[in-house]
Amino acid sequence: MTYRSVRVILYMEVMELKNLKVKFARLEKDISQTELAKRVGVTRQTIGMIEAGDYNPTLKLCVAICRELDKTLNDLFWEEEVDDKEKTR
Repeated sequence: MTYRSVRVILYMEVMELKNLKVKFARLEKDISQTELAKRVGVTRQTIGMIEAGDYNPTLKLCVAICRELDKTLNDLFWEEEVDDKEKTR
C-alpha cells in the first residue's frame, strides 16, 4: 500500500467520523432518534439520515438539534478545512 492510498483511507475514515458527531451527542444525552426528531419537529428517518451523512439539514434544523443536545453549531456541524495540497496528495 502506498503512502497516498493510506492517506486517502485515513481521510475517508475521518469524514465518516464527522457524520457521527450528532449521533454521539444524542447518545451522550440518552435520547433516541425518535425523541430527538419529535423535539425538533422532523421524522426519525431525517435524524437517521443526518447521522449517516446522507442529509444536509437546514441551518434552522441544525440550531434546533444543537439546542436539544446542548452543543454548538461548531461542535456538531463544522467541518475542518482540508488544505488543497492535502486533498491532492
